[in-house]
Amino acid sequence: MTDLYPAADQRELLRRAATAHTAAVRDVETFLRRLPEVPDPADITEYATLLTREEQTRADRQDAADAAGLQLPSLESE
Repeated sequence: MTDLYPAADQRELLRRAATAHTAAVRDVETFLRRLPEVPDPADITEYATLLTREEQTRADRQDAADAAGLQLPSLESE
């Protein structure tokens, strides 16, 4: 039997990607709230790790949005 609503799968993947991105952003916020006035090397490493995760989940979310048909025109001027 053919799936009559394949886009629903793409929308669910997009929702999951958005949830993962939201969690990554919240983790950055939590880190920044507890960041000491003078960060040490471990803080800098943790921040870099959190930012990398946030950027990756944002890219994953964008890919899922594209796959679900939510492509946006470029906002950059030519």
